[in-house]
Amino acid sequence: MALSRSARRTSRWLALATAVAATASIAAAPGASAGAAGVGDPYFPKLGNGGFDALHYDLGVSYHPDSGRLDGRTTLTARATQNLSAFDLDLQQLTVDSIRVNGRKAHFARSGDEITIRPDFALHRGRKFTVTLAYHGVPKPLGGPIIFGSDYGWMKTKDGVFVACEPNAASTWFPSSDHPSDKATYDIRIDAPKGLTGVSNGRLINSGEAHGRSYAHWRENRPMATYLATATIGKFDVRTGTTPGGTPIYVATDPTLPTGKVDVYGITAEATDYWSKIFGPYPFEETGAIVDDMPEAGFSLEVQSKPVYSAVRNESTIVHELAHQWFGDSVSVKQWKNIWLNEGFASYAQWLWSEHRGTLSAHDAFRKTYNDIPADSDFWKQKIADPKRDTMFAGSVYQRGAMTLQVLRERIGDKAFFKLLPAWTAQHRYGNADTGQFIALAEKISGKQLDDLFHTWLNTDSKPPLPGK
Repeated sequence: MALSRSARRTSRWLALATAVAATASIAAAPGASAGAAGVGDPYFPKLGNGGFDALHYDLGVSYHPDSGRLDGRTTLTARATQNLSAFDLDLQQLTVDSIRVNGRKAHFARSGDEITIRPDFALHRGRKFTVTLAYHGVPKPLGGPIIFGSDYGWMKTKDGVFVACEPNAASTWFPSSDHPSDKATYDIRIDAPKGLTGVSNGRLINSGEAHGRSYAHWRENRPMATYLATATIGKFDVRTGTTPGGTPIYVATDPTLPTGKVDVYGITAEATDYWSKIFGPYPFEETGAIVDDMPEAGFSLEVQSKPVYSAVRNESTIVHELAHQWFGDSVSVKQWKNIWLNEGFASYAQWLWSEHRGTLSAHDAFRKTYNDIPADSDFWKQKIADPKRDTMFAGSVYQRGAMTLQVLRERIGDKAFFKLLPAWTAQHRYGNADTGQFIALAEKISGKQLDDLFHTWLNTDSKPPLPGK
């Protein structure tokens, strides 16, 4: 049916009036205020951001190894948790070119690593919104005492970049709410020179080469903490398949590395399936490894779905990083002071693996470690329930954390202990948890009061007596 000229004019005025009214309604969100600049983590107070919940990141990164320049475009989909007049994102070092909120240009200001974004309209609590940032620069790794004195984050290699960001370096290469309490799903698109391979989290959606560049699109459909994201780029030999248990596997190895007797693919497949029996179903769509040649990084990291190794590591390290897929990746810390829930559990998994292989029982591994460390060692002076920022990855967090779990196992018995581990990963799957919640679950499953055990092994600054002594 066609409208008359006067009817069309009336219709246009009505549409305009409706749009103006809608805009006024948006702008007039009652009590709108700026979101907090951080989530208040005691170790990193300004990391993460208040006022919204990150839901999905669509990252596009174009890297030029010769110059080190990164050109990025990130679209974050989030849900407002309050009426927002402004909100922050974390971004270190890089230059912001433009920002749009819901497709409309937004004002922004910078203070250090905080980008404050102020759209021309308020965001209503409970509503989804998108923020798109275009940015560029030369990402640089972070340093200091946190990671064993090693640099970490975005680290140049001889043919690309090695990306391992725990705890606070994700925002050196993409704008984010950079705290593990704010998980999201991801699409990560990597653009690099032809002949290089970009490897990231989740499953490979597509890849190819055109105009002298290589392209790869990865998708992580399971919630992920920012520090577990990677965009590692280089020359890699890639092997794919499935584990005997049926989990897809993708292993990328720098061809210049001597592999020796370490079968990274085979160990990854075997450990993924074994941990699935002990810890509960594998939580992600793919398992694997990224094995790069990065001698300056003296560590490996439990990147979600594909741990990154800065060299060919031994079997014990591989099973440690794969155990993190449950303890650290799927079940993540609420605050960084809870880090023993990641490292203590993964270190204990190394003892469980030795027990599984029949080389050394977890009981004997515990006793040997305990007996080898003198009572006057600084090892025992750290309270690992709150190990402090600069020593959060100290050896005692790993080893005393593992000891705590063995003492717990001996107190409650194998039946309750091996019921507890998969119950923990199921209860907090894709979420966040803290020490108090683990103690509560251990007490519920075992029917025992365990406060004394955890206080002694996590909160004292001296060498505890052995159980039963």
